[in-house]
Amino acid sequence: MTRQLQVIDAHFHMWDLARQHLPWLDGMPSLNRSFPLHELEREYEQLGVEFLGGVYVEVDSDDPLLEDRLVYENDDPKILARMLRAQVGPYMRVPINATGIREPLHTDSAPRGRCMEPSFIAGLRAMADKSLPFELCNRGVELPDMAQAFSQVPSLTVIMDHLGNMPDLSPACRKAMQAMAALPHCYIKVSGDLPVDRDIVAFVRDTFPPDRILYASNWPVVTVHSSLQEHWQLMLDTFGPDEDFFKHNAMRAYGIDADMLTVEG
Repeated sequence: MTRQLQVIDAHFHMWDLARQHLPWLDGMPSLNRSFPLHELEREYEQLGVEFLGGVYVEVDSDDPLLEDRLVYENDDPKILARMLRAQVGPYMRVPINATGIREPLHTDSAPRGRCMEPSFIAGLRAMADKSLPFELCNRGVELPDMAQAFSQVPSLTVIMDHLGNMPDLSPACRKAMQAMAALPHCYIKVSGDLPVDRDIVAFVRDTFPPDRILYASNWPVVTVHSSLQEHWQLMLDTFGPDEDFFKHNAMRAYGIDADMLTVEG
């Protein structure tokens, strides 16, 4: 009997709108409801794969402390890592249950050039010293700035969301992504909120070392313009049933131990 493909989803969200407010959901009716984790588990079951769990990524709520508490109180064993929100700096406060930190750099509230501020760079160095990974979600047009900033802290584990939000395959974007790929601890997720561009996926696959490319869904945001099933099929078509891509690379990036995994009989 052929064993089901095992998957760790390196990027999912969940929220409870009875208790949380996410201002960015205004005008997004398909997402403007609660999304519990068991819905994602059911979708993977329907795909016929063994969902081992995944990485929760902060949701840019208006109350990060409440979000931290709700994630802490959620004891679902499928939550294998927690990338929580904090403002990066040399004396930053870090939630005690955080695997790593994401400061959103892609939102309207993030000033252009934030990643180049001395306090931000100092915070990245402090994170590297503590072996705390940084979750990078940036505006695509700022990729050159990202390459310049993160190259100053090559010992940091940085995990790029959504193919770096590459807007296109322009020479400037290619050069910036090549610089990120050259960093020894830089990982990248193949995910997004639109059906991912096959040409950009191919470029990333050919640019980054294969052990630093991660499968990720961006559920439930992926459902706005695509679906988990469509994204999953494209990933299978592109990478094949590669257990490193679908599982082991995420374990390496986020420090997920094998004994954390609940494997079906």
